Amino acid sequence: MKVGFIGLGVMGAPMAGHLLAAGHELAVWARRPESTAALAAQGAHVCATPAALAARCEVVISIVTSSADVEALAFGHEGLAGGFAAGAVHVDMSTIAPGTARALAARYAERGIGWLDAPVSGGGQAAREAALAIMAGGDAAVLAKVRPLLETLGKRIVHVGEAGAGQVAKACNQMIMVNAIQACAEAMHLAKAHGVDLAAVRQALLGGSAASKVLELLGGRMVGREFGAGIEARLHHKDFGLLMAEACRLGVPLPVAAQTWQQLNALMAAGWGRDDTSSLLRVLEAERPL
Repeated sequence: MKVGFIGLGVMGAPMAGHLLAAGHELAVWARRPESTAALAAQGAHVCATPAALAARCEVVISIVTSSADVEALAFGHEGLAGGFAAGAVHVDMSTIAPGTARALAARYAERGIGWLDAPVSGGGQAAREAALAIMAGGDAAVLAKVRPLLETLGKRIVHVGEAGAGQVAKACNQMIMVNAIQACAEAMHLAKAHGVDLAAVRQALLGGSAASKVLELLGGRMVGREFGAGIEARLHHKDFGLLMAEACRLGVPLPVAAQTWQQLNALMAAGWGRDDTSSLLRVLEAERPL
């Protein structure tokens, strides 16, 4: 297929590489032209604007930071909508507000353009291994059209429902995951207060019902105090802002998530937003130094 890709960061760069390796005709655009160099060297075509990218592609995949970024990419100056032909598809794999996804789907539909919100879980490692979990929202026919592309990027693709449903699933995913990171931080903080070996505590927990990928990966970073690795905490802070805004709009109580959100706010205030979310441990330590 003729595929466009926008968002060549830690996740996007390997994802675009998988599409190219699978034999698709790949075009890319980036705000920072230097980020396209590696893919261009492998045969990807570099476009001058999102509109130019859309004009040469059947499907454009994007994975960027915020709702505003996706809106500008789609309908801003020289945006994708200005280049798409009827029947083309925009697959957005960013984590954005469900309402934004629904609104963009409706605007595209007026032009005969397909939309899929397909946020992902698994992080940079899963992106590199083409093992992402993909949560899709949109028309089943649109998903069927782009499924071969998604199968190149992930191992589990679930059609959650209509436009915006993928983003609802991703919000739920982030809520469970970051609450678990906070729980790990509290467990490590308690163990430290007792003066016991944190590595031994973590190893013991990994053999029982508390075992999880979060405890394995982020718990390991807490034990090793490797706060510079992994996903930047500012992204989880952004995600929690989205899900708490939805909870407020819908009147849905999320008491545990609300507490975790405040800890993320404290993390950001401490200047650790570009460090790993395992820095939630440092927030607890700052509240009660040990």
